[in-house]
Amino acid sequence: MHPSEVLFQGEAIPVQLPVCDHYAGSEKLMRKSLGLQQELGPVFDITFDCEDGAAVGQEREHAALCAQLINSPENAFNRVGVRIHDPAHASWRDDIDLLVAAAGARLAYVVVPKVTDVVEVARVTDHVNHAARTAGIARHIPIHVLIETHAALEQAFDIAALVQVECLSFGLMDFVSAHHGAIPGEAMRSPQQFEQPLIRRAMLEISAACHRHGKVPSHNVSTDVQMPQRAGDDALRARTEFGYLRKWSIHPGQIAPIVAAFRPSDAEIGVASEILLAAHRNNWAPIRHDGQLHDRASYRYYWSLLQRAQATGTALPGAAAELFFA
Repeated sequence: MHPSEVLFQGEAIPVQLPVCDHYAGSEKLMRKSLGLQQELGPVFDITFDCEDGAAVGQEREHAALCAQLINSPENAFNRVGVRIHDPAHASWRDDIDLLVAAAGARLAYVVVPKVTDVVEVARVTDHVNHAARTAGIARHIPIHVLIETHAALEQAFDIAALVQVECLSFGLMDFVSAHHGAIPGEAMRSPQQFEQPLIRRAMLEISAACHRHGKVPSHNVSTDVQMPQRAGDDALRARTEFGYLRKWSIHPGQIAPIVAAFRPSDAEIGVASEILLAAHRNNWAPIRHDGQLHDRASYRYYWSLLQRAQATGTALPGAAAELFFA
């Protein structure tokens, strides 16, 4: 009677992903990221960037390099995805055909940027699935979608409802630019990105769409690479005020602060473990803990908290770790 089996009967189990998504575009940075992931463990994903990382005219060569690294022993945890070119670019199909054929068995996900509507996401997903079938790959490769246009934001709930989509990311800078000066440039940075009303609305819509369909909302980049802790501060605010469960990193120094921002406290982990262990002993019927009543509604909350702790590499109390994560 595991929590994932008992607590979500009749509804989809929410997607769980590492809390940090680290982007790397050049071969040097991709190899460095793989080395860091081997050192820290799978507490962060790596996204190889075929969109901004590929030089003009060298798109196929860059995609081939990404596939080679995904298939290499350096990819220790199979937690490496790729961002392809946007659906308006001539290379997006070539990206998919090459990457899925060469590395589809180990590809963690495909990120689709600058989408305009749910039909476009479905079309890209269909092409990914066709390429996988052609390559003899039985699994459905997850799709991550960048919401950075007015049209995509308008259809965020429909996009999140697509079964193969597991994550929506907010493209802050492109979204601000799409307002043609109506939103001040300061809104591309903190603190204004959390306070400007149109940006707040967009962030909340994406988060609500994801939680409606059990998907993961991912916060945008923090551009201040000179002060990596600011990425952690942004991650904490995105999590506590907007319900985001993941954040982009664009510099290796940002990874640890982002992971730390999503990590529950020891006190939270202790309480969650006690409540879930007691619930398990009581066959998931209601219990009383520290003078408070708990039932499956609160059990789901504490189970999500323990999953987030485990995803951030936090040591869990022995009994909870053995029973729920062995």
